[in-house]
Amino acid sequence: MWQLAPTRDTAGVRLTDFMMLIPRLRSRPSAEIERASRDIRAVLALHQDVVFADLNLKLNLLWVSLRPRPGAISELVAAIRLRVPEAVLVGHYVDPR
Repeated sequence: MWQLAPTRDTAGVRLTDFMMLIPRLRSRPSAEIERASRDIRAVLALHQDVVFADLNLKLNLLWVSLRPRPGAISELVAAIRLRVPEAVLVGHYVDPR
């Protein structure tokens, strides 16, 4: 997955990313998978910082890359969890300064 995601935006600025696990998503009925996907797309569409997103059903994993902004990851994770409560943050990298 990390090979698909961009590491910089079009201006060359480094991006940050996070992953969310959605347990057993691929084994759910197709209507539930579509609902979760639609809900995630709706949340991501509201955030201008999002540059890339991939929902990998084989891994039950959502990967999101975005322009760094304080609090952006927390906002997105909280908004996704409101729509898809079973989604769990796997981790993200924060550059220690």
